[in-house]
Amino acid sequence: MEKHVLLVFPHPDDEIFASGSAIQWRQRGIPVTYVCATLGEMGRNMGVPAYANRETLPQVRKQELLEACRLIGIDDLRLLGLRDKTLEFEDLDELADRLLTIIQEINPSLIITFYPGYSGHPDHNTCGEIVIRAVQKIPEEKRPPVYCRALVKNAEQVLGKPDITWDVSEVLEQKIDALKAHRTQVIGTKNGLGERLSKRDTESMNWFRFEHFWIYPIAKKGTIE
Repeated sequence: MEKHVLLVFPHPDDEIFASGSAIQWRQRGIPVTYVCATLGEMGRNMGVPAYANRETLPQVRKQELLEACRLIGIDDLRLLGLRDKTLEFEDLDELADRLLTIIQEINPSLIITFYPGYSGHPDHNTCGEIVIRAVQKIPEEKRPPVYCRALVKNAEQVLGKPDITWDVSEVLEQKIDALKAHRTQVIGTKNGLGERLSKRDTESMNWFRFEHFWIYPIAKKGTIE
């Protein structure tokens, strides 16, 4: 039984990769804090028909994120205010220190993020690296485990099978509702999320139903594996 879970992802809607688990934790009364690094303001999707533009998109996505968090049950959302698609150019040690302050405040029993180097988008990989750098600053005996999502196709070939697979079938509809809250990123987009949700085919539903994580082997301070 976890006592407090910390999610750290770069964009609004990235929480969907652990949202079923988060819903179940909240149902059990376990606190979940979500640190979201950006507002995804460089995204190309503006809604169909478009109801956002380049200037308004940050606030639109922020409202979508707030609604998704409400549906998941997350009432502790921390926004770092960083610029979308630029995390790799930031001072990563400074960001790790910012995150470490939050970790020390809430003392999570588990942290969930993206697997550095195996999550496709540069922001995803950098976010995971920031988490690892922050945790490495904690004495080894006090470090919480870090569970990572890996998204590249060859992840299992390199990392092996996921260490953790959670079946979130019991809260699948709530998870889908939380994803739909990100309207600009779901309805009519090229990634076909809205269509997949509408079809409810077995392959798509299995993708939503199971949440896979690799436990990151926290190395000594100063090294990222």
